Amino acid sequence: MNSTAAAPLACIIIDDNEINRLTLERSVQRHDQLTLAASFPDAVEALAYFHAGGRAEVLLLDIEMPHLSGLELVKLLPDPKPAVILVTTHASFAVDAFELRVLDYLVKPVGYARFCQAIARVTEQYQAPAAPALPAAAGPASATLPTDISASGTDLFVKINGKLLRINFEDVLFIEALSTYVVLVTDKHKHVVGGTLKSIEERLPFRHFVRVHRSYIVNLHRVEAMADNLLKIGPHEVPVSRPYQEEFAQRLRAL
Repeated sequence: MNSTAAAPLACIIIDDNEINRLTLERSVQRHDQLTLAASFPDAVEALAYFHAGGRAEVLLLDIEMPHLSGLELVKLLPDPKPAVILVTTHASFAVDAFELRVLDYLVKPVGYARFCQAIARVTEQYQAPAAPALPAAAGPASATLPTDISASGTDLFVKINGKLLRINFEDVLFIEALSTYVVLVTDKHKHVVGGTLKSIEERLPFRHFVRVHRSYIVNLHRVEAMADNLLKIGPHEVPVSRPYQEEFAQRLRAL
């Protein structure tokens, strides 16, 4: 783990299952970049905490709870919202989680290594430095990938629900990792694909897609602007993290 002397991030846990809640508490206490601010067995109680002025940088949130679900709670959280990591026994909520822009999605039982991976995404978000300005030449600009990717021009066939779907990758704004899934985001659709971002990055035949973050690959042709460390792509904002800034800038200049 990173030994940088950064202030620990305040973390809140919400889970109606006591065993799961205690397991998450132990994981938070073991992590040197987190401090446990509060732990609740009920989303309603947690919402009252936030409305009373309680704050946290990280929220570990169960989805299926009585009275108020985790997804419903996310919609009701006052600003500034914490980085939300959903924790659930069902992978079927992945698309709903993506719609709410949660940072990560963990499927129970959650191993400590996977927990640390999710927290690394949070710390990267909070510690990301400002990204370089765009070069002058740059202007506005539940599925699996089949093992035999077939591409033609800007099209790519992706297997979704047992069928091969033709996707025009000029329409793909960016690709985001979400737990054990990857989401292809277009202007009109979000296609959830099983697998890792690395495996998809290695198999994409299109040079205008570039990794800008451990969780994002963007379509350079669709980047409209950059401010600080965020790319504006349609209605979305995508972060650029330090390890990828130099390559990103070089690829922009080569357009």
